Amino acid sequence: MATFISLLNFTDQGIRNIKDSPDRHGAFRASAEKLGVTVKGFYYTVGRHDMVVIMEGTDEALTPALLKAGSLGNVRSETLRGFSVDEAKRIIGNIQ
Repeated sequence: MATFISLLNFTDQGIRNIKDSPDRHGAFRASAEKLGVTVKGFYYTVGRHDMVVIMEGTDEALTPALLKAGSLGNVRSETLRGFSVDEAKRIIGNIQ
């Protein structure tokens, strides 16, 4: 399974309804799991981004999960593909 790291920011709508955010997280986790995505970690943060979500799954499973979350209008996301040290060693080992 691939690892993905999503950096999320509240929209105006999302911050207005901040008290619902923990419940929205639970709904996202359940929806993502139905698509085959495992939420490995979820953190509220202080700074440039409001939340960080670490997930495992395939591109085909993760993309609709994030699109659905974004379509609700509470968050905007930037998602990065993460590689473990072992994965990076294999990738770097292929450089010729």
